[in-house]
Amino acid sequence: MLSFLVWTVAHAAEALFCLWVLRWGGAERLEGTFASGLISTFAPRWSAEGLKLAALILLFFCAVSFAAGLFVPSLRCWGTC
Repeated sequence: MLSFLVWTVAHAAEALFCLWVLRWGGAERLEGTFASGLISTFAPRWSAEGLKLAALILLFFCAVSFAAGLFVPSLRCWGTC
């Protein structure tokens, strides 16, 4: 189980990355580059709109897993429990 601080920082970093892709021009910068593989292995072929959709879906699941982990601490692990 991850400590609360490490778990919170990991979720905050993921949320900031997704917001950068969605709102601050990240999708346009990542479009067609190898770096878009941070979102999916198929992402280099995606348009900016596809990257934004993937980031939106990731942000939704990030928020859900953060909320679940707040109330059930045993869910604060990524395959290490």
